[in-house]
Amino acid sequence: MNYPEPIWLDETTSTNSYLAELCDTQTCPELTSIYTAYQSAGRGQRGNSWESEAGANLLFSFVVYPEFLEARRQFLLSQITALALQEILSLYTEDIRIKWPNDIYWKDKKLCGTLIENDLTGTHIGRSISGTGVNLNQEQFISDAPNPVSLFQITGKRYDRRVILEQFMERAEAYYERLKAGEDRLIASRYKEHLYRKDGFHAYRDGAGNFCARILDVEPDGRLILEDKEGNRRGYMFKEVEYVI
Repeated sequence: MNYPEPIWLDETTSTNSYLAELCDTQTCPELTSIYTAYQSAGRGQRGNSWESEAGANLLFSFVVYPEFLEARRQFLLSQITALALQEILSLYTEDIRIKWPNDIYWKDKKLCGTLIENDLTGTHIGRSISGTGVNLNQEQFISDAPNPVSLFQITGKRYDRRVILEQFMERAEAYYERLKAGEDRLIASRYKEHLYRKDGFHAYRDGAGNFCARILDVEPDGRLILEDKEGNRRGYMFKEVEYVI
């Protein structure tokens, strides 16, 4: 294990916020991670909340300092995190996919989500904190979240959050080394290979309404390229299009 020993917290408001404050007040080595049984103010993309029963799931964040990475290539950080998650969860069940940009789905249900917060140093990424919530052992969900699922609900088995975290960190570290080595194409190729709805036409919704399209590509900046049934290409950045599930 080349990454630092993960830091356990009984409870915190947000693992991302806690780790950011820790990095601001002391030196945190690269791949420092924290995990907890409960966060009282967990956040998702664009301020969405994250439902998690206290003690049931894996909630964690880790930090890297990719000063070699230009801001225009920051989507690679999202890709390597999603790939590491997809690989470890595939050890326990089938049909694990990456829903653009970085959610992890089992069939048509959301198994985990990630929020990545990058700090720029000039035109490069000075610090990146990635926070993930994995639904491990939760038996039921009571919020209005449309389609959550836990690994327990899928398999009927319970899981040790520390084991899952260590498996993730090993893969995240390996992908981060590939990123340092400039293996952008390999990372992008694997990401596309594991995309949710990568084959066939499916329902989507944008500002103009519902439409049916297929995924053509995900560009280096993270833009999703769809082609509708009339042959029109449509490009979307985050939150500009919804999957109709």
